[in-house]
Amino acid sequence: MKAMQPIQIIGTQRSGSNMLRLMLNQLDEITAPHPPHILQRFFPLIHIYGNLEDRNNFFALVNDVCKLVECNPVPWTGVTFNRDEIINRCKNNSLIEVFRVIYDLKAESENADYWICKSMINVKYAKELEQSGMQMRYIYLFRDGRDVACSFKKAIVGEKHVYHIANQWASNQKACIELEKNIEESRFLKVSYEDLLHHPKKEMKRICSFLNIKLKNEVFDFYHSEESKNTAVAGKMWENVARPILKNNSNKYKTELAPMEIAIFEKQAGEVLKQLGYTLENSGILNGSPFSENEVKEFNNENYRLKEIANQSADPDGMKLREKQDLLLKDIQKRNTQNTAVSFA
Repeated sequence: MKAMQPIQIIGTQRSGSNMLRLMLNQLDEITAPHPPHILQRFFPLIHIYGNLEDRNNFFALVNDVCKLVECNPVPWTGVTFNRDEIINRCKNNSLIEVFRVIYDLKAESENADYWICKSMINVKYAKELEQSGMQMRYIYLFRDGRDVACSFKKAIVGEKHVYHIANQWASNQKACIELEKNIEESRFLKVSYEDLLHHPKKEMKRICSFLNIKLKNEVFDFYHSEESKNTAVAGKMWENVARPILKNNSNKYKTELAPMEIAIFEKQAGEVLKQLGYTLENSGILNGSPFSENEVKEFNNENYRLKEIANQSADPDGMKLREKQDLLLKDIQKRNTQNTAVSFA
């Protein structure tokens, strides 16, 4: 059983992470499956399982995590999950270990030396990842937050008002920037989405150098891969991954956001934008004082309204593919600690 090198892509969704994942997945040394967001979804539920030193409780957790992966909207091909094998391979009874072993099994099924998790919010669990001793390598992929806002406004997932998107984006970037301060340079790499679009060969060479892997031209044909096609058909919000790199997919906010929307975003996240090298445009429209309680209430109401519209206009095929995971998580939330072990004994 060979040791695997784990890689975690961090930042904020809608920043080109699926494109980068699929490019790196073209390399024989790497497996980069579509993420079922194991840590994000199970850390908030971990209390339901009780004492994980109890084998029945730990089996319940392992079984549920496996089910989540098995009904991922983009299938994990070529690997099966034997629950007892996963338990035996875990160094301790923790969610982090289940996460590691499942990705290790996927890598082993492809004879890969590296695995990539694209669940970008995992930066919030960096403390737990570091304490695990995995020696994770981090690729911090960042994109102009105003373009991220444009993308989220059109996606089925996530916040819809620029006020909320700006707060989330800024929080995620701050967490990544803070992590960089506490990780040795050899395990942390910053990558600009815009640089990846405009100078793909240069950036991919830099990424491969960071990973100690030789760059191959196959990475630029990612959109022809089976994994790319499987991702694209799983939902409209991923359809771009079946196309070549979209070199003009930047600065879209200049035409897609209203001046006031840009101003709101820059008021909430302007300092982080500047820290990452982006230029502010409309921050002067608004004064420097925080938004009032009534203004925030209006933003909340509009955000809720826009989310409802997004749900009603969602791609039905994509929704159906995500339904199994949603139902599984709702079922877990209904359980209580006392009957969890009994349910899976």
